[in-house]
Amino acid sequence: MIRHVVHFTWSDSADEARRAETVAALRRLPEQVPGPVAFTVAPDAGLVEGNAHTILVADFPDAGTFRGYATDPTHLAVIAEHVRPYLAARSAVQYEL
Repeated sequence: MIRHVVHFTWSDSADEARRAETVAALRRLPEQVPGPVAFTVAPDAGLVEGNAHTILVADFPDAGTFRGYATDPTHLAVIAEHVRPYLAARSAVQYEL
């Protein structure tokens, strides 16, 4: 099992409505792209100053399934339209469970 964790920090151009739209687009990915067995996207709870704004955590049965998801054209289109234009910083890690 591979877990994929991404922290997103949005730029100043991403107001609350934009952030909500981006979170909604990311949350639709499991319906559009095969592979994840678990998938969570959530805004930061705001408990600690300086945190990233949004997290995505997705579990995949194996590395090949993750790679298929990561390179899927629908996934890449969501990233291009809803994430990259509003991104200030991104950090990701994949690890075995």
